[in-house]
Amino acid sequence: MSELNLQDLASGVDTVWVLLCAALVFFMEGGFAFLEAGFIRAKNSMNIVMKVFTDSTVGMLSYWAVGFGVMYGLDQAGLFGTTGFFIDGDLNHIQLRIPIYAYWLFQAAFAMAMASIVSGAVAERMKFGPYIIYTVLAAAIIYPVAGHWIWGVDGWLGKLGMLDFAGSAAVHAVGGWSALAAVLVLGPRTGKYNQDGTLNVLPAHNLHLAFLGTFILWFGWFGFNPGSSLSGLDMNIARIALTTNLAAAAGGTAGTLFTMFKYGKADPSMAMNGALAGLAAITAGTAFVHPAGAVVIGGVAGILVVLAVGFFDRLKADDPVGAIAVHGVGGTWGVLAVGLFAQKGGLFYGGGAELLAVQALGVLSVSTWAFGITYLVFTALKKTVGVRVSEQVEYEGMDLNEHGITAYTGLVATPLYDIEENPAHSYASMHPQGAMNMASLPGSGRN
Repeated sequence: MSELNLQDLASGVDTVWVLLCAALVFFMEGGFAFLEAGFIRAKNSMNIVMKVFTDSTVGMLSYWAVGFGVMYGLDQAGLFGTTGFFIDGDLNHIQLRIPIYAYWLFQAAFAMAMASIVSGAVAERMKFGPYIIYTVLAAAIIYPVAGHWIWGVDGWLGKLGMLDFAGSAAVHAVGGWSALAAVLVLGPRTGKYNQDGTLNVLPAHNLHLAFLGTFILWFGWFGFNPGSSLSGLDMNIARIALTTNLAAAAGGTAGTLFTMFKYGKADPSMAMNGALAGLAAITAGTAFVHPAGAVVIGGVAGILVVLAVGFFDRLKADDPVGAIAVHGVGGTWGVLAVGLFAQKGGLFYGGGAELLAVQALGVLSVSTWAFGITYLVFTALKKTVGVRVSEQVEYEGMDLNEHGITAYTGLVATPLYDIEENPAHSYASMHPQGAMNMASLPGSGRN
């Protein structure tokens, strides 16, 4: 077989590999939809699925028109690209063995995932129209600028040597800290917090759906991480898949055991979020760490997510699905963990603190960018079109008011729980931090 044919064969294998992984990553949107719908109340579940669907439609077009150019176009200062809009023009500087369209599809799926992280955090009180505006900006500017800094040809963090293989910083930290900014501007759901700081349960309506969403996300991560190799001929994809899986398992185990130890019962929502936090954490270093290191990274993430959920609740940053803790905290930890556990350059492998310092600078930079620009966007939306629905709409449900239909037939609005009349419905009745799942209450969940 001639050399030319061998090159064509290699290119073909890599193209099929990347397209398959792009499909897996895109399927993660179904995971986000089920996870978020399951964690919130039934009367708002169609609205949240519509928001995730918007990430996949409006967000996809925004990334095609502007985002990809901002992320991978040429620039002079290492801040953002100014060429390649609409996947057009000279893109030869992106050195690939696969067609640019295959690469775009894979990267577009990442952009959708970043936007969907925020959708869960703003669930049950954000208007649908302003969310569309945010999705456009997230896919066109917020995520691509951070991605350019790390992965762009002229990105300044990439030039410094920052390692973020599949996006613990670019996707998860950016999404998580954007979610925190959005939540702070929006304010908590009506009835979530009492004046004395105690919490009221706003019950998850279907944790089975949430578990299905978790499994779908876990499955999709086998495209998210190994696919970032961009080659089906790269033998390291086996280790990438292994470290991805071990970190998820360790995170889920840690979330389960830590809640058993801390609260006396295994919290299903923390088990799920522990696994997802492990996945968010390993994404940066999956290609660079030993399997044992992946277990440690995932296990620490599973504990951190439990602690972080309680911390943000004490700040009254109401996040119905734990997105800030999973992606913001988990992603940040994962980026720093590369500086500790990378087999080449990591502190624990004799590499000194140089890589750790670069990793810290990188995650701090993209997180500050994401938080700051999202806070400005939401503040502007709040002062113009408004960002949240009225208390009446919250009471009646966003499905009916925003979309004219409910997710389930025969659904009627139910009153908000009152801690004084229904003390069993307060997280504080079981634990002062309120992070514990009310396992004794049918249909209850950590949200």
